Amino acid sequence: MIKYILLDKRFLIVLFFINLFGTIYGYMWYESQLSITPDIFLVFVPDSPTASLFFTIFLLFFIFGRNIPYIEALGVITLFKYGVWAVVMNLLTLIIEGSLSWQGYMLMASHGAMAIQGLLYAPFYKIKVRHIVFAAVWTLHNDVIDYVFEMMPTYSTLTEYMNEIGYFTFWLSILSIFIAYKLTIKNQDKLRR
Repeated sequence: MIKYILLDKRFLIVLFFINLFGTIYGYMWYESQLSITPDIFLVFVPDSPTASLFFTIFLLFFIFGRNIPYIEALGVITLFKYGVWAVVMNLLTLIIEGSLSWQGYMLMASHGAMAIQGLLYAPFYKIKVRHIVFAAVWTLHNDVIDYVFEMMPTYSTLTEYMNEIGYFTFWLSILSIFIAYKLTIKNQDKLRR
């Protein structure tokens, strides 16, 4: 049943537009931060919108029966990573401040959905080891840009915890890469046996 829904063209088109508009909104949300970001780091700052952009591109190709494995690998790893990351950061904000704005709850819901949707489509990706390696390098490089060059998204109440957040983010990246590998490469190996 779930496979039928995930492959339904109408569902895919709706999901494409949800992701497209979410991606646009995400880049708009980063506008003030991007205006003060050095050009060399611009591509690495808007983490969540870039992750949803990868998935939006995947959906566009998938609707037409095509696969783009490098984008699929980038999508599944970064969607899970930044989806979970945003949920955790908003939960931390709630714990520290004792409350969360409606936007915070909206971000938790939308980013939780981001993390899940990338995993749901894992059986349909045509990812090989080289695609995972490429996406892993991108993802870990992004962590270096965020936490070594201090180009991470700004959460004012969490600023004093940046070292701990950077450490958590690194291991979340490793977990995301492992999950992508397990759901794609490892799964394909099982199917061949």
